Amino acid sequence: LPVAAMSGRTVIVVGGGLAGLSAAHTALQGGCDVTLIDKEAFLGGNSTKATSGINGAGTNSQEKNKIPDTPQIFYEDTVRSATGIKKGALPDNAWYELGKVLSYESADAVHWIQKSFGLALDATSRLGGHSYPRTHRSSSGGKFPGMEITYALIEAFEKLCKEQPNRFKLVNRAKANKLLTCPQSGRITGVQYEKKGQNHTVSGHAVVIATGGYGAGCLKKGSLLEKVRKDLFDMTLPTTNGKHCTGDGIVISQDIGAGTVGLEDVQVHPTGLVNPKLPNERTLFLAAGALRGEGGILLDNEGNRFCNDLGTRDYVTGNMWKHNKAPYRLVLNSKCAKNIAWHCAHYCGRGIMFKYAHGNDVAKIMGIKPAALKATFDKYNENYKNDSDPYGKPASFYRGTPWVMDDEFFVAHVTPVVHYTMGGLLIDDKANVLRADNKQQIPGLYAAGEAAGGVHGRNRLGGSALLECVVFGRKAGKSLVDYVKTVKADAPAAAAGSAVVITIPQADGTEITVKITGSGISGGAAPTAPAPAVEAAPEAKTVKEYTLKEVAAHNTESDCWVAVNGQVLDCTEFMNDHPGGKMAIMTFAGKDASEEFNMVHDKNVVEKYASDCIVGTVKPTSKL
Repeated sequence: LPVAAMSGRTVIVVGGGLAGLSAAHTALQGGCDVTLIDKEAFLGGNSTKATSGINGAGTNSQEKNKIPDTPQIFYEDTVRSATGIKKGALPDNAWYELGKVLSYESADAVHWIQKSFGLALDATSRLGGHSYPRTHRSSSGGKFPGMEITYALIEAFEKLCKEQPNRFKLVNRAKANKLLTCPQSGRITGVQYEKKGQNHTVSGHAVVIATGGYGAGCLKKGSLLEKVRKDLFDMTLPTTNGKHCTGDGIVISQDIGAGTVGLEDVQVHPTGLVNPKLPNERTLFLAAGALRGEGGILLDNEGNRFCNDLGTRDYVTGNMWKHNKAPYRLVLNSKCAKNIAWHCAHYCGRGIMFKYAHGNDVAKIMGIKPAALKATFDKYNENYKNDSDPYGKPASFYRGTPWVMDDEFFVAHVTPVVHYTMGGLLIDDKANVLRADNKQQIPGLYAAGEAAGGVHGRNRLGGSALLECVVFGRKAGKSLVDYVKTVKADAPAAAAGSAVVITIPQADGTEITVKITGSGISGGAAPTAPAPAVEAAPEAKTVKEYTLKEVAAHNTESDCWVAVNGQVLDCTEFMNDHPGGKMAIMTFAGKDASEEFNMVHDKNVVEKYASDCIVGTVKPTSKL
């Protein structure tokens, strides 16, 4: 990536998911120094969990696949999802600017990711509510699209932090708790954050809020989500959100007068994946919408369809609740699964999807007669043949036909889950945060990603979360680059006989003190601080060999070992920091997780982020 330099212009990004990283990279490409603050141990946030891909209309990949999509068609799909107007002409007041920005700049967002970070994004799927296949992922698989895209930006930023630490900084495990402003001008001047129980401040010319949404609030009493949607909170629904998604950035922005929009608009996704061994777990993995996009169908507990499988998320979830015949299953036959094989293998490895050799086996686990399931398949085939789907699913959207019992199937138990919060900070089309009282810009404050509101209206289309992060992250980055060029220091006026003393700590432990009086400025460096004592190097950790049988004995939350690529990891303390959540590790407690680990991680991840967890190696001849 080209990295310019704009002398003395530092910006702060709060939140290290795809929105924050897109803003950071755009800002540094524009010449700014960047400090990125994230309250988790690792960057990525919920962005790394996105399973279907990133939307784009009119992209090079679509052109190669002969998909006649346009930004205007995408814009209409976005507006229909946002307003709930599924059919008929859209009134003039339904169209809105942020939806237009999202749609019309979608192709540029996809191309930026491809060009700047070298990703393919060459395959497309049609998700619910979309007129054309426009949700991009890389056909080679290997990672969920959210992980592939976000990790590429993470690696690039971390590399810059290592190579140019004077310009680019990363502060982890730091919760932003206050935005700093100039009393005279009202402009943003920095961020206060809490780390290890102590408050710290960092100064900057502009701040981007990219802290994500507040969906994890369904698990916490007194949360922002409980305040704005107590009805959902009282339903004790599970969530796909990491524990960090509590709306921190929204709250601290409100504290300085920022406006919000649509906080009551919370998306409940229809296909959270239930682990049969942990039926009461409330933090779930999401079944990618692309599974239905490639032809997967939803069945009730009697083996019947009950809605358009490719309807928008709010529509499908609403029908699941109205129909009230849980447990619901997501079913793919072999032809459907072939086009999304990597996802199916990953879910099977995690024990949240299962492969069956025949339709009779599927009927058995559902507790229904094979004849009932066959009747559903026969009716589905007939609907396709006659283009007569009773729920309005066009024949052109069908995949995997004909469905027959003598086939392999991939099946998962799914349930509605709090997934995304459409509401957030009030922004304009350049990602400026606007005040609640007069809708004017707060100088130097921007928002992007799920922390920003008004982009998706009442309901978000699948594939538009990653897109929103990139489009408005880049908008925020471009806007702040232009803004910081105009910023002048807010120097307090010094009356005759009075003085203002400013102490500036230096990286080497010394301080520079500047005294401003009515007669001028004076000051200088304090005496050089004594060199810190050199700590003795830590003793080398003893690495032992273990059999898989020995590893298997460590299989509880209080004592959890996992084998990965020949190494034995003690993940007991690491679980709470793991970006994928505790369940992702506990699924493999006491087991060899190498195959599933390699499906979503680069092999250097353990050494890079969790080397302290390594307690030994697996004996070469060890078998469980």
